[in-house]
Formats: sequence, structure tokens, C-alpha cells
Amino acid sequence: MTVLPGSTPARPIPIKARSSYVWLSMGRLDVEDGAFVLVDGEGIRVQIPIGSLTCLFLEPGTVVTHAAVKLAAQVGCLLIWTGDGGVRFYAAGQPGGARSERLLHQARLALDDGLRLAVVRKMYALRFGEDPPAKRSLDQLRGIEASRVKRIYENLAAKHHVRWHGRDYDPRRGGSLGKDLPNICLSAANACLYGVCEAAILAAGYAPSIGFLHTGKARSFVFDIGDLLKFETVAPLAFRIAAEKPDNPERAVRLACRDAFRAGRILQRLVPLIEDVLSVEGLVPPAPAPEAMPIAFDDEEATGDAGHRS
Repeated sequence: MTVLPGSTPARPIPIKARSSYVWLSMGRLDVEDGAFVLVDGEGIRVQIPIGSLTCLFLEPGTVVTHAAVKLAAQVGCLLIWTGDGGVRFYAAGQPGGARSERLLHQARLALDDGLRLAVVRKMYALRFGEDPPAKRSLDQLRGIEASRVKRIYENLAAKHHVRWHGRDYDPRRGGSLGKDLPNICLSAANACLYGVCEAAILAAGYAPSIGFLHTGKARSFVFDIGDLLKFETVAPLAFRIAAEKPDNPERAVRLACRDAFRAGRILQRLVPLIEDVLSVEGLVPPAPAPEAMPIAFDDEEATGDAGHRS
């Protein structure tokens, strides 16, 4: 993409100043006349404010040009490729990753058993509003958390008079999932929450794959952070919408999540929340090693978050 005469190159803005997301399907994403656009089969263009979005969900039927990916990367908008309705997560871009010292700090906490347990205990306290039981191992805390989460789901189902048979989120079991409206709504809601969490993690300069309670997945830390907010945001509205039985539950959930994120100031809270979770034992990200090569040239003053490649 060429820069228009008289204009400045696109640069990222902080996550806290953005809107949450847009879902797109059945069209070609391109850059025309300097604008990020979705072009449908009849050639009708819809402009997308890519620089003011945290992430863009791309469902089946979307085609993305090189120019579109480049512009999304320049402004720090995370592109996420999903299945229909957001049930499957296929891939995501990476507009962050500009600060290696934060990745090293996150890795140090995850590799030390004592520090990792300290992070998990802090997440437990943030999630449930009380300190976890003393002298419990990570596996024991994981079991306690799972039991509490199960009860919360049951209470939400009872509150909204929704039939509940337990959480079933395996997309390979499409038959059972397709008939279970509460799980359809929860999966759609979680997709929205995890998308903005992943964008915030990358923007803050950390790795989505290095988790603490969740491990071994490409989005382990995304699940860690998302679960801290799930039951104050997306889970209650998912059950409420399931009780209403809308014709298009996924769309109803996405709109409700967008409004809930705005009302709860989720985008303003995410990066500070991530920093808080990773602030244990007084440790801070390390300074560059003495033998490290000096910076060849100074970058322009950053305009986005610490992890954005300004």
C-alpha cells in the first residue's frame, strides 16, 4: 500500500482508545484509495475503521489481500480467522511482539514453579474476589476452580431458567453442540472475549501461548486472562440470550458482548489487568543484557501500547 500524498503512515493507537471488534464474512478485504474496505460479490464497498478496532474476526467466505494484511499490521489490529459462528479458531495474525524483555519476564514466571504458582494464586484471587486456600498445589487449585466454575454455570442456568447439561465446547461434536443453545451462546461469547484478550496480550508485549493455569495450547495465556473476566461479562449475557431463544443466537451474542465490553470498559482494563497478573514477588521485566548489540537507530516515538510495532 502506498501512502497518499500529504498523509502520514498509519500507526497504532492504544487498545484502551479502540472499539472492540467487527465480524466479517462473504467478501474481499482490500485497501482502496487508502481505506480498508470489504468488497462483496456485487462490487459494493464497505469501509472498515481498521485503525480503531482491537480485532477483526474473519468467517468463511472472506478473502484478504496482501495490502489489507499490511495495513492491519501497521495499525495493530489483530486479524482472527474463525469457523462459522466463531466455533472454531483457525489462526491469528500478530501485530504485537515488539518488546522482548516482556516475553522474557513472562517466560521466567512460567518456568519457575514457585513463581508460576504465585501467578495462579493471584489469578484465583482476582477471579473470585478472595484469596485461595493456603498450601495448595497448582493441580489442587485447578480442581477447586473447576468445581466453583461448574457451580457458577449451574446458578446462571437456574437464574435464567435454561436447561443445562454442562459445558460442551468441542467443535468436533457439532451435532450435540448445534442442538444446545446455551453452549452455542457461550461459545460465541467466549470467542469475542478471547479475541480482544489476545489482541491486548500482544499489544502489551506478551505471548498468548505462555500460560500459567492453562498450558500446552497456542492461546493458553489468552484463556488465563479471559477467564478472569468471563463471569462478570460474557457468561451471564450468554445465558440471558439463550433464554430469549433468538433466531440468530451468534449475532445476538456478538452485539451484546460489544455493548458489555463498552459498558464495562473492558478494553481500558485489559492491559493493566495483564500487567497486574504478571507482577509477583516484586519482579519486573529484565533490562537488556550488557553484551547485547546496541540499537542501530532510534525508532520514532511509539504511539500504541508497548508491544505494538510502531
